[in-house]
Amino acid sequence: MALQDQVMDGVTNGYWYLLENKFIKAVIVLVAVYLGSQIVYYILEKYVKHLTSKTKTKLDDLILAKISRPISLILLLAGIRFALIPLNLHEKVSFYLFHVVSTLIAIIIGYIVTGVLKILIHEWGKKWAEKTMSKIDDQLVRLLDRFSYILVVIIVLMFLLDSWGIKIGPLLASLGVAGIAVAFALQNTLNNVFGGISMIVDKSLKVGDEIEIDATTKGIVLDVGFRSTKIKTRNNEIIIMPNGQLANSKIVNYVLPDSTIRIAVPFSVAYGSDIIKVKMLVLNEVSQIKGVLKDPGSSIYFKEMGASSLNFDALLWVKDYQNRFKIKDEANTRIYNALNSAGISIPFPQMDVHVRNQ
Repeated sequence: MALQDQVMDGVTNGYWYLLENKFIKAVIVLVAVYLGSQIVYYILEKYVKHLTSKTKTKLDDLILAKISRPISLILLLAGIRFALIPLNLHEKVSFYLFHVVSTLIAIIIGYIVTGVLKILIHEWGKKWAEKTMSKIDDQLVRLLDRFSYILVVIIVLMFLLDSWGIKIGPLLASLGVAGIAVAFALQNTLNNVFGGISMIVDKSLKVGDEIEIDATTKGIVLDVGFRSTKIKTRNNEIIIMPNGQLANSKIVNYVLPDSTIRIAVPFSVAYGSDIIKVKMLVLNEVSQIKGVLKDPGSSIYFKEMGASSLNFDALLWVKDYQNRFKIKDEANTRIYNALNSAGISIPFPQMDVHVRNQ
């Protein structure tokens, strides 16, 4: 019995010795946290991944694949930090070890955030970019990706510098001054970039649209880039216009709100002509043109009594704006032939000269 008591006392003393040993404590904490991190990783991979695979979107699968391993590493690093506490190391050693571990944790968190943001930007940006033929939205997605990465890196860097006792106030002030200087230097470039972005966001134009800026600047949009927009004229010339200037201009877009367009075909008849007969004759002719809509229908307006003629406008609704010149040509031809066949005189400018005998 005495031997048994001695054995039990020895086991008990050894047990308490192990618990009081700071190195054993550190190992126990480290092993416990490591096992916990592996359990979390197993749950994420085995059960959560199974749940996300049942959803319609791939977004949650991509995010889970990105964060599973880093989360287990964060737990492991946290375990190392807690394991250092029982060791009662020298103050300087503890300071550096704690901050090294905290730095690694902050870097991994930054990696997770940038990874998740990249997935979100690419997935949502891809859906947005597929809706247009412009390249600027693809470039915008890449720009947002880089901006988010730089922003997270700066935030993590600021946190790390502050945690290591480095004052970041003067650094932020220097960065602010440098930012202002860069903004002034790149004012025109930034104006063009934001002009292009605003046109895409406002959906004022896209690749393939036929637009008119002024009498000399009109054609089909070939490309909307970050800095400029390329417009192809009907004479096969390329006009390169800065986005900042284009965004501030009055744009006539023949495609918006749809491809239908109304054209006006002016014509004149001589004084003394039957106005009702002229209207019915011309309306009958233009209604037969292929590509002219029945609803809304065409209309003939008696515009004015000119100096030497009665002036009219034939207003036609065309199904496709691209055929407007062809239809206007056919309308002029039909109106002239119809008026000529009906014996209705078409006036033209003339001057009567009277010679007086002295």
